[in-house]
Amino acid sequence: MSDPYQAIYEEIIHEHYKKPKYRRILEGLPYAENPSCGDRVRISIQVGDDGHIASAAFDGSGCSISMSSADILAEDLIEKTPEEARAQVERFLAVLRGELDVDELDAYGDAAAFKGIARLPVRVKCAALAWRAALAQLDAIKSKGNKAAAS
Repeated sequence: MSDPYQAIYEEIIHEHYKKPKYRRILEGLPYAENPSCGDRVRISIQVGDDGHIASAAFDGSGCSISMSSADILAEDLIEKTPEEARAQVERFLAVLRGELDVDELDAYGDAAAFKGIARLPVRVKCAALAWRAALAQLDAIKSKGNKAAAS
């Protein structure tokens, strides 16, 4: 049985790949890499004075899955506290690993487009790459006491 929304999901991924909203040139940040395919991404997360994520961005190169996933990640993190962002990232990764029901992604806006990826183990690493990089940035923010932005 095919997912009746598969075409919509594919369009969402395609749109974020072709017209990313949060792609910026980032300097001084390490790349997260997928050695099996060569995808590379780095994530920047800026925390505002109110303790919420004020901006997020990515740069890198890779397939449509990894780059659209990075754009959706950046969009999803803005206005969350670092703790809320971490919880969201961990839930998304758990869905991709098959540890949580894919219906958990319904509350994630465009991230729901990756429901089908959980069934394609080869593509899971592509979809998860930016989200894993975000965890590293959130760790850096936590170690700085949420005061300084990771940039």
